[in-house]
Amino acid sequence: MLILGYELSPTTNMRKLYFYKYLLVPIVATALAACNNARNEVSGNSLDNELNAVLEKSSNGVGKTYYILPDSDDFNNIPQDPKNKLTEEKVQLGKFLFHETGLGQRPKNRLGFQSYSCASCHHAKAGFQACLPQGFGEGGSGFGIQGEGRRIAPGYSVKDVDLQPIRSPSAMNVAYQKLMLWNGQFGATDKNINTQANWTPGTPKAVNNKGFEGVESQAIAGKDVHRLLVDRIFVENVGNYKELFIKAYGESVLNNPAELFDKGALAIASYERTVLANQAPFQQYLRGNNSAMTPIQKEGAKLFFGKANCESCHNGPSLATMEFYALGMNDLTNGTYGSNAVIGVNPNGSHTKGRAGFTGKAADMYKYKVPQLYNLKDSPFYGHGASFTSVREVVAYKNEGVKQNPNVANAELSGGFKPLGLDKTEIDAITDFLENALRDPNLERYVPKRLPSSLAFPNNDTQSKTDLGF
Repeated sequence: MLILGYELSPTTNMRKLYFYKYLLVPIVATALAACNNARNEVSGNSLDNELNAVLEKSSNGVGKTYYILPDSDDFNNIPQDPKNKLTEEKVQLGKFLFHETGLGQRPKNRLGFQSYSCASCHHAKAGFQACLPQGFGEGGSGFGIQGEGRRIAPGYSVKDVDLQPIRSPSAMNVAYQKLMLWNGQFGATDKNINTQANWTPGTPKAVNNKGFEGVESQAIAGKDVHRLLVDRIFVENVGNYKELFIKAYGESVLNNPAELFDKGALAIASYERTVLANQAPFQQYLRGNNSAMTPIQKEGAKLFFGKANCESCHNGPSLATMEFYALGMNDLTNGTYGSNAVIGVNPNGSHTKGRAGFTGKAADMYKYKVPQLYNLKDSPFYGHGASFTSVREVVAYKNEGVKQNPNVANAELSGGFKPLGLDKTEIDAITDFLENALRDPNLERYVPKRLPSSLAFPNNDTQSKTDLGF
């Protein structure tokens, strides 16, 4: 008998031993391994094919490319306001200003001077959220590890603290939002066309009269809402800000002090539009790396875009839509994190009415904007009222379809809020997909190494500087 060109004699024991040990066994082992790999590949391909088919259906035939977030320097493909075109110079300036605690120049209490920034409530360690049920701007003290350690600063009364009455939404993937805030009050386009009667003079909503989209409008309104200031004195005397402003807008920017802050705010908005979770495993999968997600995460994605019908609300590259729905979730004042966690919130404020708090329409009562879904795991509070403390709780809540908030009448609930019939294994798979496949692990790339002012950030109070190692 010939094996690999070697003649073996059945009467020679040594040749038998050589044949079985060194030729036949490796050949059989290799063949078995090849069969196993082939089975695994077929199984993997089958799951990938099923997921791809679901993605094609949920994207109306476009397929995986429909969900891809562009690179952060791909200005041609990042959605942007026509009145605020993205440039590298504006983005770089905005990156500094977003984190710049030196802008905290209009505090109610002098103890808070230059101690807070936009990033106080929207920082990378918490997925550009606050890692608290309630964000603290001026009047906060401490940071902790992910922002969870922030409390009211010594010497502050509740009335002087810049406290948010609703959970701070993520500032990530906002390029795909025409309107901003849970009630969508910022932005002059999209669903806010013909809402001019609600752009109340003397309130932050009046900024919509400038005609910008939501990201830009919110950034401009922030100067008054969050007690920030960009003026010529600051620009010309702090670090290299003068050079950065001139690069972004030209020499003439310094000759119009009235517009200087607006220009800074537009730079902040430009930066925010580039903060995209494009390195998450799901994004890698969409770009062709089939091993970027585990089989369970793929099953979760298949359920998310298929049986669970999550994609009916959470669709597009950021997995959000510009729609508003009433899902009966509790407000900030009656969440599950403990009554002492919330301070100075009016339980009957306009923020508890959802979209109706802006439009005044009964049909909009308790409807809140669909949030983006990336890096949820980085901040353990969910829903507009932070009434959930795990992603799984949210999935289970939507699966059960039973409202939390007794103030929301059943007739006011979204028609899509109903039992989904998912079992425990399916809920676990969807949770794994949301927590891990949608988590970009490298958000620190959007954070400056240091500020032109050399101040600590995202907070610059004494306790935060200790926590942050400044």
